[in-house]
Amino acid sequence: MLITGAAHRIGAFLAKAAHNDGYTIILHYRHSVKKTQVLQSQLNIIRPNSCISVQADFDNQHQFDDIIKTIDDTYGRLDVLVNNASEFFTTKISQLNTTDYDQLFNSNVKGPLFLSKACYPLLKISNGTIINLVDIHANKPLKNYPVYSMAKAANKMMVMALAKEFAPEVRVNGISPGYIQDPVDGKKLKSKVVKRIALNKKGEMKNIQQTLTFLIENDYITGQILNVDGGRSLNM
Repeated sequence: MLITGAAHRIGAFLAKAAHNDGYTIILHYRHSVKKTQVLQSQLNIIRPNSCISVQADFDNQHQFDDIIKTIDDTYGRLDVLVNNASEFFTTKISQLNTTDYDQLFNSNVKGPLFLSKACYPLLKISNGTIINLVDIHANKPLKNYPVYSMAKAANKMMVMALAKEFAPEVRVNGISPGYIQDPVDGKKLKSKVVKRIALNKKGEMKNIQQTLTFLIENDYITGQILNVDGGRSLNM
């Protein structure tokens, strides 16, 4: 299993859980070298030679081929690609610039698209699967995050488009999390937002992991995006 943005937060959680389920893990990172090395070491202590790491900047699509070569040379196969890496920050229209636009679209659209393309030959051999981490705001925009919301909408369409392009050998699905973890800036969501969640609580990373496992194991689902949001999308 190749997981992008696997150095911390939900990416690291998914890597540990999949490793515990018996997967060999490929950790992708861009800048988080130390965190990735620590996680890689932890997993290899549990099971020797069960984890490697690969570096790539999604601004440079040529690095994707290097990732695939490393995976093929090391393990000779790939069963699951999890497109988890994502940039998330405000882009108020009055302050919008092309640098922020490129950063958000490269991480949420360009990277997953070209990495999926690069992974397809290996995934085709194993009848593997691709799972994108989308967002409930791919359907309805988040205030002050217009470019992020637009990028995730494109990511959602990517799931459906690639499901058609890669069928029948490779399945492609998506998971749209709701309020699972606090933003990287440490700010907690206001209580009024939690009150809009039908289940009236924040979700947990295990809820995403459970959905990931379900989508991997059910071989008759493709082109679908599952909301894991406690009913938040009912009140958006």
